[in-house]
Amino acid sequence: MSRNILILNGPNLNLLGTREPDIYGAQTLRDVENACVGLARELSLSIDFRQSNDEGELVTWIQQARGHTDGIVINPAAYTHTSVAILDALNMYDGTVIEVHISNIHKREEFRHHSYVSGRADGVIAGCGTNGYLLALRQIAHRLG
Repeated sequence: MSRNILILNGPNLNLLGTREPDIYGAQTLRDVENACVGLARELSLSIDFRQSNDEGELVTWIQQARGHTDGIVINPAAYTHTSVAILDALNMYDGTVIEVHISNIHKREEFRHHSYVSGRADGVIAGCGTNGYLLALRQIAHRLG
């Protein structure tokens, strides 16, 4: 039985592979999506992989996921540190939420140390590069049993 997982990516992640590769690596967002699709098949998960630079669009997608998905993997990017709206939307979501950050936000600038999303997340993965997405999918599969 396939379980539905929404993978959300916030602002500037569409530039992965070219944006600060010393911090974020050389993989593109398409590479990350392809890796997630492959692992999802192995784990009997169905994924919907999305990216937006628009906070409101991310909020809408989270709201639409209610009752239709079993989990959300979210890399809110810069909205991690600013978006009460994303936190509020996640607080209305009943499924598993795993927060992912490619870099270790706690080793970076002080303003990046606080995450609004962590207040709702069932797990947080940071500093594992793009492998963090795969770890998140494995964790959701584990939680779903």
